Amino acid sequence: MLQINHLTKRYGDKIAVNDLSLHIAPGEICGFIGHNGAGKTTTIKACCGILPFDEGEIFVDGLSVKEKPLDCKAKIAYIPDNPDLYGYMTGTRYLSFIADIFDVPLAQRRERIERYADLFSLSADLSQPISAYSHGMKQKLAIIAALIHEPKLIIMDEPFVGLDTKAAHILKGLMRDHCNAGGAIFFSTHVLEVAEKLCDRVAIIRGGELVRAGSMEEVRGDESLESVFLELAEENHD
Repeated sequence: MLQINHLTKRYGDKIAVNDLSLHIAPGEICGFIGHNGAGKTTTIKACCGILPFDEGEIFVDGLSVKEKPLDCKAKIAYIPDNPDLYGYMTGTRYLSFIADIFDVPLAQRRERIERYADLFSLSADLSQPISAYSHGMKQKLAIIAALIHEPKLIIMDEPFVGLDTKAAHILKGLMRDHCNAGGAIFFSTHVLEVAEKLCDRVAIIRGGELVRAGSMEEVRGDESLESVFLELAEENHD
């Protein structure tokens, strides 16, 4: 579903991501972990077609992000770490706007908006302007907007930040349901306990380079994911 082949991104003389390759198949949840500044967000934005890159290629469902950017974006939903939504819109208007972009038929969008808004206890707030929403409410609205066109690939940057315990539990269930239906998910997180329990695959990035990737069992071995991550970080410190 997502193929990253030898991705390299530079900012002037600084190499933010260096020769990174990672493949995520349909049905898989892949966690992307690393310290702040390791290159996670740069990689994620490159996969979404937001950020141009210097070398390599990225494919979404077999389509090149470079050559077919709009076709790729039609198959993707992206949730940033800090959703920057249109504060002057109401929640309902914003979701309708997103549904219009992805040509979601009226009956389907109504059903999906109602279903997900009820699930996240946001129905009563959809008539309010987004500027009045808390961070957690904005995060819930961004999640609903991401699901409204039933994307094949969901890419998320720290999706659990700002969510309460119930909403985080609901999101984890929706992530698994999405992959059970044949979709794929690529998300970054600092919450290693969540990654360990939820992910089929995990990729660890350090200093812009992928230092370990594979199934959770392959990466973790007999240790916890936290122990493996800290060991790799200590290797870098030495």
